[in-house]
Amino acid sequence: MATNDKNYLVSIHDGLNASLEKQVDALPKEFNKQRFVQNCMTVLQDGQADFSKCAPTSVVRTLLKGAFLGLDFFNGECYAIAYGNTVSFQTDYKGEIKLCKRYSSNPIKDIYAKVVREGDVFEEVIENGNQSINFKPIPFNNGEIIGAFAICLYKDGSMIYDTMSKDEIEHTRKTFSKQASGKAWTNSYGEMCKKTVLRRLCKLIDLNFDTTEAMQAFEDGSAFDVKGTETKEPEKAVDIMADIDSVDIFDAEVTEVENGK
Repeated sequence: MATNDKNYLVSIHDGLNASLEKQVDALPKEFNKQRFVQNCMTVLQDGQADFSKCAPTSVVRTLLKGAFLGLDFFNGECYAIAYGNTVSFQTDYKGEIKLCKRYSSNPIKDIYAKVVREGDVFEEVIENGNQSINFKPIPFNNGEIIGAFAICLYKDGSMIYDTMSKDEIEHTRKTFSKQASGKAWTNSYGEMCKKTVLRRLCKLIDLNFDTTEAMQAFEDGSAFDVKGTETKEPEKAVDIMADIDSVDIFDAEVTEVENGK
């Protein structure tokens, strides 16, 4: 945070604490409130983005979404994204893997995504109805990305996977991304390719969230607008990973906190 306004930070700290107390039934069973609040305040003060123009209600509302999912902002499992006077929420690739493992109705042994570059060997094989993937990447390959794939291996031995060519990824970015030319795509293109195909694979995974708040937060954390609506990029955006639209679903609760109710 570019400001050292202690009153502002105290307002967020107190608002977050109070909101977490009121929303305790929506939090994961093993949620550590003290550690979560401490990590959130560290992120707000680390100087990577300026939240000083954002209303404390907007900041608290965004941080609550991470709490509902049990994701850690400090460890990069999710992000609070500040641009102008708006704060938004986005999950990270590793955060989504954590959520899939935690909430899949069919226990997951492993889940991951990889990018395929020029020169790598990638094969999709279906033999006698059994599907398999063979991937032999060139060590330390810095060639052009030509696609990506995601695999989910269940503990019962079954597997599901999805693949996307670079053309498909680019179509998704240009058509559905909430900020198609944001810093995430510009600075972390490979990671966004992996997240894109992983998000699509998640549609095939039966995820049973414990609460409606967690389910909504997961949808809000996507980097994509599933309706394909265009989002105008704000001017002077301050972006940690990518720019997404905020969803005002906690206004009432946070407003009560600020009014001392």
